Amino acid sequence: MKLSLEREVLAQYVARQVSNTFPDGTVTGDALRPYHEHALERLEHCFRHARVKYFAVGGEPSFNHLNTDQYAMYLYFLSNSIHRMQGDPALASKIYALNKALHALDVYYEVALPDIFVWQHPVGTVLGRAKYANYLFVYQRCTVGGNLAGVYPTFEEGVVLYGDTAIVGKSHIGKNTWLSLGTKILDQDIDGHAIVFGRSPDIVTKPAKRSVLQTLFGLDG
Repeated sequence: MKLSLEREVLAQYVARQVSNTFPDGTVTGDALRPYHEHALERLEHCFRHARVKYFAVGGEPSFNHLNTDQYAMYLYFLSNSIHRMQGDPALASKIYALNKALHALDVYYEVALPDIFVWQHPVGTVLGRAKYANYLFVYQRCTVGGNLAGVYPTFEEGVVLYGDTAIVGKSHIGKNTWLSLGTKILDQDIDGHAIVFGRSPDIVTKPAKRSVLQTLFGLDG
């Protein structure tokens, strides 16, 4: 993967950001290195499947730390890798909070996003502890959360959340679903292969004419 900063320089860059934002201790590039390498491996795998402008140069995955969508995805992978590898929860918390401060994006480090997803200018988006699947595409001001009983949604592969979408509670979103601008779903299932409009319980669906996997990820599906 092509990087805008060398791997070691990038680790030091993030360490300085964390240390300056949370001055209760100093984080070093060395402390981040094992998680940083794991996060970059996951990021490269993710970018290889995205068909989004700037995510590849000359057919190869490309990561630019000044591309805020890409950097937000990297910080999520970094905080989540710390959690997966049973690292310091305080360090994972700081990187999660740094992502929140920089990008107005709330995805806690314990949230298990799929291996393959894309965020497109995700300002104001909150993704909770749902069950996610690959080929998820998320825009701005989207919400995924639990209902009052603590039940969260389930997603199948190939779901697009356009701006100001909310999916809450016991909701199952089927494969190849396009959730249109402002759609609100609460405790309601969507069969899939559909374009979705409206607000629960008054949801309207129309057959999808495009494939999420083909259009946004370059796959047959």
